[in-house]
Formats: sequence, C-alpha cells, structure tokens
Amino acid sequence: MNEDNRNDSLEEFEEDVTEYIGKDENSKGLALPQQLMQRRMYVLPVSNRPFFPAQVQPVVVNQDPWNETLKRVGETDHKVLGICFVDGPDRERNIPASEELETMGCAVRVHHAQQENGKVQFIAQGLQRFRIVQWLRRKPPYLVEVEYPNEPEEEADELKAYTLAIISAIKDLLRTNPLYGEEVKQYLSRFGPDDSSPLADFGASMTSAKGQELQEVLDTVPLLRRMEKVLLLMRKEQEVARLQAEISEEVNDKVQKHQREFFLREQLKVIQRELGMAKDDKTADVERFQARMEKLNPPEQVSERFNDEIEKLQVLEQGSPEYGVTRNYLDWLTQVPWGLTSEDHFDLTEARRILDRDHDGLDDVKDRIVEFLAEGTFKGEVSGSILLLVGPPGVGKTSIGHSVADALGREFYRFSVGGMRDEAEIKGHRRTYIGAMPGKFVQALKDAKVSNPVIMLDEIDKIGASYQGDPASALLETLDPEQNREFLDHYLDVRMDLSKVLFICTANQLDTIPRPLLDRMDVIRLSGYIAEEKLAIAKHFLIPRLLKRVGLLKKQLNITDAAVKQVIEGYAREAGVRNLEKMLHKIIRKGIVRLLENPDTPVKVGVADLATYLGQPSFRKEKSLKGTGVVTGLAWTAMGGATLSIEASRIHSSQRGFKLTGQLGDVMKESAEIAYSYVSSNLKRFKGDPTFFDKSFVHLHVPEGATPKDGPSAGVTMATALLSIARREAPQQNIAMTGELTLTGQVLPVGGIREKVIAARRQKINNLILPEANRGDYEELPDYLKEGLTVNFAKQYSDVFQVCFGDKPKKGASVH
Repeated sequence: MNEDNRNDSLEEFEEDVTEYIGKDENSKGLALPQQLMQRRMYVLPVSNRPFFPAQVQPVVVNQDPWNETLKRVGETDHKVLGICFVDGPDRERNIPASEELETMGCAVRVHHAQQENGKVQFIAQGLQRFRIVQWLRRKPPYLVEVEYPNEPEEEADELKAYTLAIISAIKDLLRTNPLYGEEVKQYLSRFGPDDSSPLADFGASMTSAKGQELQEVLDTVPLLRRMEKVLLLMRKEQEVARLQAEISEEVNDKVQKHQREFFLREQLKVIQRELGMAKDDKTADVERFQARMEKLNPPEQVSERFNDEIEKLQVLEQGSPEYGVTRNYLDWLTQVPWGLTSEDHFDLTEARRILDRDHDGLDDVKDRIVEFLAEGTFKGEVSGSILLLVGPPGVGKTSIGHSVADALGREFYRFSVGGMRDEAEIKGHRRTYIGAMPGKFVQALKDAKVSNPVIMLDEIDKIGASYQGDPASALLETLDPEQNREFLDHYLDVRMDLSKVLFICTANQLDTIPRPLLDRMDVIRLSGYIAEEKLAIAKHFLIPRLLKRVGLLKKQLNITDAAVKQVIEGYAREAGVRNLEKMLHKIIRKGIVRLLENPDTPVKVGVADLATYLGQPSFRKEKSLKGTGVVTGLAWTAMGGATLSIEASRIHSSQRGFKLTGQLGDVMKESAEIAYSYVSSNLKRFKGDPTFFDKSFVHLHVPEGATPKDGPSAGVTMATALLSIARREAPQQNIAMTGELTLTGQVLPVGGIREKVIAARRQKINNLILPEANRGDYEELPDYLKEGLTVNFAKQYSDVFQVCFGDKPKKGASVH
C-alpha cells in the first residue's frame, strides 16, 4: 500500500470513528503514534486483558476512582494515556498498588470520554508500547515516566515468512468468525500488510487468550520472538474454532436427523392408515385396556364400569379433555390386580427361622407373630387382623414387617402416614379434579400386582389433620375387617375387597392414635433392648452389614466385643439400636482412613481406642443420687424406659407452702398434689412430726427441667421423697419404684413395666417396687430380664414405706 492510499484509508477511518464518537472541541480525529509520544503520562489499570498498539476500541472504567485520571488527560493537548494490565478480576475497582501493575503497557490516545451511571467510557487508539522507568505518583491518578523500546532489526526473509503465516491465520479465523471482519477493516485503515509489528500485535488482540499470556506478547519487544508467541496463540484459537465448528455441525446433523425421522414416521402413519395396515391411537388404547382386563378376574360391578368407560372412550375425540380423563381412569382400573392373589406359605418352622435370622432377642414378639401365623394356618388364610407394632425408635418395627412378609411369601409395600393431612391420600381424589389420583392403597395394590400383599403403615401415631380432612378417620374404613371388604376409593368409584390384605402399622406411642382406630388393631409391644441383646445384634447384624456396605473384610477391621459393649454403655444407651449403628459406622469410617494410610496393617479397635474414634463418652457411669429427700423413680417415654430422680427439700419454716419444678405435665402435677396431701395427712402414722408441713415451705423438683415429663407413674416416688424430708431420714439406697398413689394410700397399676425394668437394669438397680396389680405384667417378662432382681409388690403405700425405711407404719387413720 503506497503512502497516498494509506493516507486516504486513514482519512476514511477517521471519518467513520468521528461519526461513532461524535465531534467536539477536544476531539481532533485519530493520531499517528509518532506525533504524540510523551515521556511522562498518566496510567490507567485494566484487568480483563492488555491493550495493544494496533487496537482501536472502547474502554469502560469505573468513575470512582479513575475519573480524575481521565479529567487530567483531557486537559492535556496530546490526550495520551498509558494503559497497563493488572491481573485479577475487576482489580481496577479496588485501586491496585503500583507494584501490581505490569511494567510494559500501551500508550493510547483518548477520544470522546463520556460519563454515565457511575462509569466513564472513551475510545482508546493504541499508539505504541512503553516501559515504565519511574513512578512519579503512586496513588490515583498514577503518573509515571516512560521509555519507548526500539525493535531490533530482523532477518527480512524470516520476518516475511512469519508475516504470511499470521495473515493466513487471520484469514482462517475470519472464516470461522465473521465478527473479526470489522476489526480487520479498522486495522487496514491504519496499517498495511507489510507493517509486521502492528500485525503481530493485532493478531494477538484477535485471540481469546488469557490476560497473562497476552501480557507476555506485549512484554516481548524483539519482533520474531513476539511473532512466534502470537502464532502459537493463533494456532490455539484456530483449534478451538475448529472444535467449536465440529460440535456445531454434529448438533445440526442430529437435529436434522431427528426432524427427518419425525417426518418419515408421520408419513408412514398416514400411508399405513390409508392402506388399513395400522390403527389409530384410540383403537390401540382400547385394545390395550381390553387385553389387560382379560388377564384379570374382576367383580361384576368392575366389569360393567369398565365396559361403560370403554364405550365412552370410543366415541370421544382424542383432542377432548374428557378423553384424557377417561383414558387415565381406564389405565388405573386395569392395573389393579382384580382377583389375583399370591399363595401363602403356612410353615411355622420356616417362619420362626426367618424371624430368628432377622432379629436377635424379641422372643415374646416372635412368639406373638408365630401365634398369629398359626391362627392363619388353622383357618387357611391370614385376614381380619391389623397388627400394631409399638415401641421406641430403632427397635426393629419396620424390619419385623419385612420378616412377616417373607415368612408368608407375600409381596411387601410400605408407606409412611406420618404428617399426612389430606384424606385424599387414603381414599383418592374425585375424578373431576385436575391431576386426580387414586389413594395409597390402590397404588400399593398396583405396585404389588396381587390383592393380598403385606401393607405397612409407618408412623401411624404421627398422622395429622387439617382443613383438607382427617386421614385418621379415613383409615377406619380401610383397616376395619368388617368394612374393608367394601372399600370405596373416590377415584376408581368401585368397591374393592381389602380383606385379604395384611396390614401392619408401626408407632412410637399409643397416646396420639385416635381411640376408634386403636380399637381395630392388635397391639404388639416392642420394648427396648438390654446391653446383652444390643451386643448380639451388633455382632450378628450391624457390624457385618456395615463392613459389607463399605467392602471390608472382618480380618481387615475388627471391633472387639468389649469395645462394642463400651460403645453400648457409653455412647448409645437409647432403647433401640439406630444410634449404636451410627457409632459403629463412625468407627469403621475412621478405621478405613487408617487402612488407606497403612494398607498392610489390619485395624483392631479395643476399649482404649474408643476415645480416639468417638471422643469422650456421652454417658458416664452415673452415681445414684443419695440423701434425704432423694428417690429414684421409673418412667416410660417414647424413647423407652428411663430412671428419674425426684428431689424434695425444705426451703424455710416461716410459712406453709408447696412448689413444683421440672416442666411437669398436668398428670404429674396432680400426682405431686396427691402425694403432698397424703403424706401431710398421714405423717403421724409414718412416725414423722405431724406439724412438719404446717411450718414448712417444701420444694419438689424432677431434674432435667428442659425435658417435658408427664404420666401417672410417679405418685409413690414423690410421696417417698416428701416423707423422707419429713422424717429427716434417707430411704434405702439402690431402690427404684413406680406406681400411682390415691388419697387413701392405694397403689394403682401403671404401664410400661418391661421398659421400666430394662431402664433399672441399665442403671444397675436391682431392687424394685412395683404395684401389686402389675405382678402379672412382671411375671410375663423373659427370665433373663428378671434374673438378679428383687421385686417388692405394693398394694398400699405402707408396703412402699416398709421397704424404703425398714419400718412398719403405726396402725390407725390419718391425723385429720
């Protein structure tokens, strides 16, 4: 390109830019680099990528803190500004230190700076690279002294070869991305193809390389070395563009192929329909539903409803909303296993083997289930019963349901009703609603594919109620053996026979189950496990299952029996074994870490290692509280049995009074009032000062005040604590008691005897006081639970008094 042509091109380009940036008094068009070189200049940092001498591009920076820099540049005649790269996202916003700016930058001329929305935008015309020699001001606005490095002369032939290679790469990139065309036009308006230095810089600016890679190009003054780096960057860009083109082409091919297949299929359908070789979708639906129903043995009313709905489907248009409703209804109706049942396996020996295989302990529960199966064997079917398994979390209620299904050879389906608030979950929605579906029992039969599965309803004590209905009441018809032969699901709207289904429900407590629902169930209680049972469960079930889950062999990681027992007593004292499993899993996880560190050394976990694996024990060996006014009671909770220390103390003797603390429920408050009244009126009989309570303010406290406590089982315990302070004598130690008290001194029966006995054994308490009316409950306990216990049965409180204080009460009535 000769000088005249270059000047013409430059004038045209200046006119284009002038149209873009507008004319003002400070804007005098683009300038040639040699016209404007300054030794001192202000510097502006940019963080996205360096600026090159061959570029003319808009630059946008934050008005704060760089407005002052641009204002001072605008006041100069040359309008020259230095742009330096600083690594990191949006670093110019945070005012980088001067040391963070790259030494090599690009001098640009600023055209038409504008402020808008907290930003300053201007057109930057790259002039020449510079190197910072000295910092004259290290705070914005930055001011530096610079030098302009001279490029050494290079071999002409080699330079020409590199120039042609870069031009070829630019042409290649133009083919893949036409947007680069405008940048090329801007470049050609200022430089010619023989200007190798700006060509190299322009080639680098076209790439999408990282900022640090581009800065290396800017730092390289020798032209051949710079062109080598640029060529490498452009080769990478070409490869990325090629891959992008291949991916785009592949996607287009797939889309075209799918469109072609779609049109061909549609044409084939039309041709087949015209020739009578294929059926339309409606006919295919009708035939599919009829084929399903032929495999079933539905009742007459179901067959009639099916035929009516099929006739309706045949006359409806496929685009009609009613067509979709009817089709969905027939889909559900034909998937219910009408008349299909599985054969029950009535083998009591096999049932006992399966129960023993899946569960350690729970002998009374296993016996009750075997009795239930024996009854079914005798009459030839298991029906008419709803089992309710009640016990603390983690004692194996759900797994017992699985075992019963295995013993009978039936399909098993489980769903939780905890928190269920909509009765439509039980009885289905009306077909008129959008998105209507049958209830859970229809879905259970569909999944089980037989009419006599075992259906488990988990957490039935946590079922809810809301404005949408009462699911517990909806369950009455479902679970009542007298009604579920005619169960009506609102969606299907035909009668179903659920009498062949064996329902097993689980609950943590009975208090929250509605009484009408509870009356229809056969309750089987699962109490907590004692330490010996937990040890057997851990050895036979938990540890092998956890090792198998992580793919370990027993020889690789071994937990000693003593360590497991210590985990049970120190870390997992709850009634069930779920927390025990979590603790063992934690040990195994930490053991795997050690195995990976030393693969050839097996891990053995003993008692001494538990603190390393699990930390300090959550439960330490508790000392029974002793002293006057302190008595240990036995309580039942949803988590199992527990011991409960009750403390009584005389606060002062200035007035009569009685205070209760410990977050007690209404029933326990009543028990405390009754105990206080009974002891006050019978102090003389029990050899205490009859006027003690007349002159005493007494405080009765049940520890662990943050825990809600309620229930009719602490009357005798509270009375004993009050009597102890009145007699100023501590009761005998190592005694725990339970029972409710009346105003006449009668000891009434309580529930949860098994759980309470287990709690006493867990605390190593061997001397118990139980109500005489609970003697039968105690006698039914397994021998291993009664072993080593001394149990005193009390009809009257005088029996409790005699055991606790080793003395007989005086004969006679109360003092009042």
